[in-house]
Amino acid sequence: MPVETLQIDTLVIGAGQAGVAMSEHLSRQGVPHLVVERSRIAEAWRTARWDSLVANGPAWHDRFPGLEFEGLDPDAFATKDQVADYFEAYARKFNAPIRTGVEVRGVERNVGRPGFTVETSEGLIEAIHVVVATGPFQRPVVPPIAPDLTSVTQLHSAQYRNPGQLPEGAVLVVGAGSSGVQIADELRRAGKQVYLSVGAHDRPPRAYRNRDFCWWLGVLGEWDAEAVKPGKEHVTIAVSGARGGHTVDFRRLAHEGITLVGLTKSFNGSVVTFEANLAENIARGDENYLALLDAADAYVTRNGLDLPLEPEARHLPPDPQCLTQPVLELDLVAAGVTSVIWATGYSVDYSWLKVDALCANGKPRHQRGVSSEPGLYFVGLPWLSRRGSAFIWGVWHDARHIADHIVKQRIYLAYQDAAQRQAPALGSALRSKTSLTGVR
Repeated sequence: MPVETLQIDTLVIGAGQAGVAMSEHLSRQGVPHLVVERSRIAEAWRTARWDSLVANGPAWHDRFPGLEFEGLDPDAFATKDQVADYFEAYARKFNAPIRTGVEVRGVERNVGRPGFTVETSEGLIEAIHVVVATGPFQRPVVPPIAPDLTSVTQLHSAQYRNPGQLPEGAVLVVGAGSSGVQIADELRRAGKQVYLSVGAHDRPPRAYRNRDFCWWLGVLGEWDAEAVKPGKEHVTIAVSGARGGHTVDFRRLAHEGITLVGLTKSFNGSVVTFEANLAENIARGDENYLALLDAADAYVTRNGLDLPLEPEARHLPPDPQCLTQPVLELDLVAAGVTSVIWATGYSVDYSWLKVDALCANGKPRHQRGVSSEPGLYFVGLPWLSRRGSAFIWGVWHDARHIADHIVKQRIYLAYQDAAQRQAPALGSALRSKTSLTGVR
């Protein structure tokens, strides 16, 4: 059905995990709303990820409270298609009012009346409240140092699908967060020679003492951290659920054939230069890893838990040659590198929001998703309210807070003072008197 000039209390833009969670909470609160999605429900999981991607948390953890993954072991890691199917099933579960194939092109604050006017590919929508649930993965970021080389295929991780997509030859993967590590490992297993550029990172154990790291971060209160620790603003997290889940160990990756290099610094033609910080980055990642083991051991002792010891978890492999004798410069052509994959993250794009809700850098101004522009909300962003906001279950809890805020605002807007309450009653009485006079 085309949207022509529709009026609705609350409009939710985006039907990924954030939009579905938002719709559930609004439905429970009885708030009239509509969710619009330019493609399909959870489309990004289906077509904006590489083929072998799985969730970074186990199925018992990376889900909404109201539905489990059907036919999946709780400790398994859902594939990207299973995740997309899950959100479609969840939306059907409460009959979410979602219209797909509707692209939002602009949102403007109304003048002299409440709410917003939203321009879409199917017409105009007028809404008192608007929830932006488009997520953080909107614009792939390739740094300006990327070379202009016709001899090298360059892809962002958002464009990478599988090893067969790349030409023959070696690959440089820039970025060693979860995406970069998993892609580099997949390419190495496919027989590619791989160079992996490693920057600052945290690398938690996949599991320790029979508990997944998601469990440890929960009981240790880490998911509830409300702000990034100083100095950690640009630190990525290297964790993987691939092949049943395993701890990311950069030394092990090097011993298996991947050449580790430091942070990518610059290009001069086909020659790339790396920072001399590989050993430092690996050491800090080790510190983060061992600190979590220490915290877990202390928690077990303090609470008297019967969880098996795992001393082998503290054994680190010997330093590989690429760590002791780091490569600081590489000629891509001479080294046979024919592909560069930029696993360098994303930025948000709110150019279509014509409202006073964005900072100079284009990021939203908000408090726990409640925008500085009254009536406008954001959900689905990392650190929206806490560290757990980046996870599926965290999105669900953030959406509940925003739905509660919308409900409170609806109560305020519906309030009538004594004179307003008396006016309808007086009007009713006058209509009744006129009716009686007419009968006479």
